[in-house]
Amino acid sequence: RSSPDVFESRLEKRNEVKKQPVGYSKQAEFIRCMDEKARPAEALGTKASKGQFTKDKTLDSILHVEMVREKSAEEIKQIWNQYFSAKDTVYAVIPAEKFDTLWKRAQKCPSFLYALPRKEGYEFFVGQWSGTELHFTSLINFQTQGENAPSHLVLYHYPELQKEKGIVLMTAEMDSKFLVVHEAQCLANQVQLFYATDRSETYELVEIFNHRPSEFKYMSVIAELEQSGLGRGLRPSQDPDKS
Repeated sequence: RSSPDVFESRLEKRNEVKKQPVGYSKQAEFIRCMDEKARPAEALGTKASKGQFTKDKTLDSILHVEMVREKSAEEIKQIWNQYFSAKDTVYAVIPAEKFDTLWKRAQKCPSFLYALPRKEGYEFFVGQWSGTELHFTSLINFQTQGENAPSHLVLYHYPELQKEKGIVLMTAEMDSKFLVVHEAQCLANQVQLFYATDRSETYELVEIFNHRPSEFKYMSVIAELEQSGLGRGLRPSQDPDKS
């Protein structure tokens, strides 16, 4: 009411975004926006304290760390999996060596563009590391809201037991208005696909996105995802009578 011109301008911009086909991305403009507004310890990471996300979510708030130190890695894994299997969320126990690879690469390449299969085409999500937290927001939200784009999914990695037990614990929080568990799981699996891979061509996409953005092609992400098979089952099966 106080600024009708500004409101109409934003509404017009939002309508333009809605008309864009799935997978549309002004890549150069988007990368510039990431460089200017989404530094690793800022932007998306600072938004997670709002709404349903927990600020400074520690491992001690989930697990009595000192008590489990007496248990073996396999026992801790069983406790972690049993605890979260009854909850509507994403979780994992990551081998120390795999997390080492993932973490070192995350320091060099703190952001990436992930593809999520939808009913028609793909929706892209920006993943941005903030410490050991990985925050996801939709590309469309990032294009329209910049650094004010809220996180839709946060993956929390806990390396407290990495040296002693050889495992890193992971769990997540998500905005259920935007993602369901199997979609969040697909994004989480892609983190290991792109950051912990032994295939140099796959990780090279992450390097290109971070350091040579003008060469980045989002269709390459889709190709890797389809080749891996991680997105299978996310789209509804086709009715044979209509095919």
